[in-house]
Amino acid sequence: MPLMGKTIGERKPDYFTMTIKRQDGPDGESYYERFRIPYEPNMNVISALMQIRLNPVTMDGDQTTSPSWDAACLEEVCGSCSMRVNGRPCQACTQLIDELEEPVMLEPFSRFPVVRDLVIDRSRMFQALKRVTAWNPLDGTYDLGEGPQVSQEDQQEMYKYASCITCGCCMEACPQVSEDAPFIGAAALGQAYLFNLQPNGKKKQNDRLEALMGPGGVGDCGNAQNCVRVCPKEIPLTDAIAALGRQLTWYSVKSFFRR
Repeated sequence: MPLMGKTIGERKPDYFTMTIKRQDGPDGESYYERFRIPYEPNMNVISALMQIRLNPVTMDGDQTTSPSWDAACLEEVCGSCSMRVNGRPCQACTQLIDELEEPVMLEPFSRFPVVRDLVIDRSRMFQALKRVTAWNPLDGTYDLGEGPQVSQEDQQEMYKYASCITCGCCMEACPQVSEDAPFIGAAALGQAYLFNLQPNGKKKQNDRLEALMGPGGVGDCGNAQNCVRVCPKEIPLTDAIAALGRQLTWYSVKSFFRR
């Protein structure tokens, strides 16, 4: 029996148990399977899943299929290995088994459609980025000339938000995000703020603010602040949301007097 309150790394057992929530397809029923995995120091969740792939046999001795999961960079850059580990949204590539208590529980995000097992469809996030025009629409086959000068202070401020990996952890932890709720989510709001900071991005600032004034925009944020607690990049998302709120107020006042 595992010792309650002690992490796997503190105990260094020969084996540890992992329970995985599985689903055979988008319309399938979910079910759980338990596995017994040989312990190795410093292994991450992806390493543990690879151990199961080598020998997909449950703790009950039943032969099964290898669980499906997403992974690409394995260094917390792509955001594709997002999942809930012991109830917390995180990146499986940087979540060490040593830091967890047993039994380890893996589940897919609940705010996104499940494709299979731990694989989710993050299209909702990418559609939100389209809504706020999270890019600079400047292109051409001609010489655009020198770019605008940006101060060191502004560069440092923008860098925080440019590190977003669209992993979806902030949306998974947010109580305002659900299948039926229109809230756009903290990730898209952070990117809207980022491009409003950029000299070239300001050309579309009014369009972004218009997109965020209606249902699902900044006003739908409940200030739970869960987003900043789970962000793997420690992005100050609540600061961005507050700043956008101030921009929207000023934009609304100017729009009123332009009528």
